[in-house]
Amino acid sequence: MNLITVFPMHDHPILSIIVVSYNTRDVTLDCLRSVFTETRETEFELIVVDNASSDGSAEAIRAEFPQIRLMTLQDNLGFAAANNLAVKEASGNYLLLLNPDTLLQNSSIDRLMAFARQQPQARIWGGRTLFGDGSLNPTSCWREMSLWSQFCWATGLLRMAPNSPIFNPAAYGGWKRDSVRQVDIITGCFLLIARQDWETLGGFDKAFFMYGEEADLCRRARRDLGARPMITPQAEIIHYGGLSDTVRAAKMERLIRAKITFAEKHWSPLRSWLCRQIFRLLVLVRLTAYSLQAWLKQSDSARSNADTWLQIWQTRKTWLQGYSDGHDDGSTKTPSP
Repeated sequence: MNLITVFPMHDHPILSIIVVSYNTRDVTLDCLRSVFTETRETEFELIVVDNASSDGSAEAIRAEFPQIRLMTLQDNLGFAAANNLAVKEASGNYLLLLNPDTLLQNSSIDRLMAFARQQPQARIWGGRTLFGDGSLNPTSCWREMSLWSQFCWATGLLRMAPNSPIFNPAAYGGWKRDSVRQVDIITGCFLLIARQDWETLGGFDKAFFMYGEEADLCRRARRDLGARPMITPQAEIIHYGGLSDTVRAAKMERLIRAKITFAEKHWSPLRSWLCRQIFRLLVLVRLTAYSLQAWLKQSDSARSNADTWLQIWQTRKTWLQGYSDGHDDGSTKTPSP
């Protein structure tokens, strides 16, 4: 690991902003520009961890932003471990985890900090996220997964009634994130936490290479600190993640592994076993549905999707174990259901 450290923007910043990037040079630069443009009231330092990018991200960031702290890694450590590493270099009283594929707007960090001061009992705070076209990106927060929520996802009940709090409980049904509300999970694309609380919790569990680390952190914060995570619509950002509808096998495998890891850590053996069976069902349902569609309609897109789900099914011995080895070769971080 090579560590390039320069003096922070403030000698004693109240906030340390942490951005972990991987092969996202252009959007990362846009994100960093928005931080400086939109953060006017909060004294901050900015720490970027480049997770072994091969697209010239580190060089471009160093050239345009010599005043930030840049950590360049020789290996991709994943989202959780990279954030943990950055926090060790941070000096702020608060930590803000910010995805590289985001754009701040309307003083969103200043507004989030003000919200944190108004609602100290929450202990973890987040905002409202939008897609690039201004439509709602609901992935700023989630309800903790349950056997029922995973069953609805697996069987397609969620798709049939996405606005139902009964059949889409993980996404809080049709709630548009337009009100202050206590939630189970704040997504790491825009997550604010006091440094002291982060250190008390031990940061992210590095067993979660990608996905699931926020669910685990918020679960432990609620259990051990009495936290009541909250979001505010007043702190609004653009988050481009999730724009693609393409199902990538590696991404889905990592997501399932994270969920199974969460279940193994926090649920009883019986519930964990049932969780694994639900994910078997999820993959088989989609593999069967797309295979039938490809056969009946001679659809190239359906055949491509069927091939993807077949690939996922063929690797089930790996993802059914969760992140048992604590490692993966994942790339970018995009919150998912």
